Amino acid sequence: MTSPLQQKIRITGPSVVTANRTFDGVVIYRTGNGGWSTDLADAAIVREADPARALLAEAVADDIGAVGAYIAPVKIDDAGTIIPGNLREQIRKTGLTIALTAQA
Repeated sequence: MTSPLQQKIRITGPSVVTANRTFDGVVIYRTGNGGWSTDLADAAIVREADPARALLAEAVADDIGAVGAYIAPVKIDDAGTIIPGNLREQIRKTGLTIALTAQA
């Protein structure tokens, strides 16, 4: 398996680094100050491969706080709000796509 840092990074627009928090699996985003946040609005935005690679390297090094770090596309609307850039990230941000029924 190829390490995320060894894969070719292709950035086609604004992107963030995302992962899952190790102790509860919650989706988290890498911030500009080297921390993590559950709020996409706090995420560091990268637009080129080298800064993306550096942010990803920092995230991968934090294997105690987060797992499965990778670069994800985002969009920035006219109001400056950061929104997920693809269906996978929309699902990760909002949760389940089906309603759960109560078990009897």
